[in-house]
Amino acid sequence: MQYLHSMIRVRDLDESLTFYCDHLGLIEVDRREHEKGRFTLVFLAAPDQLDKAKVSKTPTIELTYNWDKEEYAGGKNFGHLAFAVDDIYQTCQKLMDVGVVINRPPRCGHMAFIKSPDGISIELLQKNEDLIPQEPWLSMPNTGTW
Repeated sequence: MQYLHSMIRVRDLDESLTFYCDHLGLIEVDRREHEKGRFTLVFLAAPDQLDKAKVSKTPTIELTYNWDKEEYAGGKNFGHLAFAVDDIYQTCQKLMDVGVVINRPPRCGHMAFIKSPDGISIELLQKNEDLIPQEPWLSMPNTGTW
C-alpha cells in the first residue's frame, strides 16, 4: 500500500492557495482543469518532499475547487492534516503575523493546531526534540475548536 494524497474541497481557490502556499509554505506541484466536470484540482507538497511529489505526485494534498459554488460544512469531521515543522514557535508566530488564529497554542513546545479557511484542522508538530515551553505560548489559551 502507498499513501497518495488527501483531498479537501475548497470554496475559494485563491484564498486557499494563499493559506496553504503563502502562509503554510506548501508548493504547487500540479494543476488540472476539468472543464467538462467543472472543477479544478491543485496538488500541493511540503518543501522537504517536493522532489518526490514532482515525480510521483505523492505525498500531496489535493485541493478540489468546484466551479459551481457550494458550501462545505464541518471540517472537523475530516480529522486533520499534520505537518512536522523545524521550529513550532517560529511557525506559529509567522502564521499569527498574517492573521491565522492559533486554535491550540504550542504550550508544550511540541504541538499546535490551526484551521484552514475552509475549517480543516491542521496539526503542527515540532520536528525532533520538543522545544522548551516558553511564553507567550505557555500561558496562551485555546481559541475555538480544532
